[in-house]
Amino acid sequence: MAKKRSFTSFCLSFIEENQKAIVFLLLLLTVMGGIVGYRYYVYTREDPQFCSSCHMMQETYKSWQLSKHRDFPCQKCHTMSVLEQNRMLVAFVVKGGQSAQQSHGRISPWNTCKDCHLNAATQGSVTFRNSYGHARHVFMQNISCSKCHSGTQHSFAPNEQACQGCHQDKIIHGMGMEGLSCLKCHSYGEKAPKLISNDRCLSCHKSLPARGVMSGLKCFDCHHPHGKIKPASEDCLKSCHGNEARVGQHNLHLTKAELKCLDCHKAHTWRVGKKESGKLCSRCHPAKDPATFIY
Repeated sequence: MAKKRSFTSFCLSFIEENQKAIVFLLLLLTVMGGIVGYRYYVYTREDPQFCSSCHMMQETYKSWQLSKHRDFPCQKCHTMSVLEQNRMLVAFVVKGGQSAQQSHGRISPWNTCKDCHLNAATQGSVTFRNSYGHARHVFMQNISCSKCHSGTQHSFAPNEQACQGCHQDKIIHGMGMEGLSCLKCHSYGEKAPKLISNDRCLSCHKSLPARGVMSGLKCFDCHHPHGKIKPASEDCLKSCHGNEARVGQHNLHLTKAELKCLDCHKAHTWRVGKKESGKLCSRCHPAKDPATFIY
């Protein structure tokens, strides 16, 4: 009993004599513990090597290094909450090698796309990344990123087959265009109607004049790739030129001669001048000045 009292009094005396040193030591341990804890937190949250402690990921790691997301650690997309981390740790201790249910593999990456691409998706721009197409599909129609993008080995290229999942009626009927994908014509960076501009058409159809009669129209005002791609004379009269039949000699040629608009007005040039009328009119009667046609 005397020894116990002696030891207690020694401890109290030691603490009283070394208060400053003890406080300093406690502060030092607290700071060191905070530093170690913070470094461990950063290691688990920002170091890809942490992932390899559970996963055989040499091939996946290599594909990440070659991807556009190589500047971001795995944990940026494969997020786990503290609760999920602890749940997996407990499951591993209890179940051993048996896998525990988790979402950070293939679920959370798609949910975190908007964390980085939110501004890009909401902006309208001519770039593929900042586009009206994303704003329309992601925000207006609430379509998830995984619905349209593939997610194979850190490659998130657009899945062009996914368009048909929603747009089943949009089949390309144009001869020579059957093998084209949707994104060949529909640019996500276009603010233009239907996500397509004349420049997109002219990038393939380079022989067509960019200026002239009706150059202010959109190509798809006359050509409908998902329906009737080649307009007929009836379409001209029905859509825009309904009054032309009552102007000058048009009605005479349309009814008695049974000519069609496209017999005289050639696509993408349209205008009938003296040069053109010499060849066209002489097929039926002596050539006349085309200026007299409209009277």
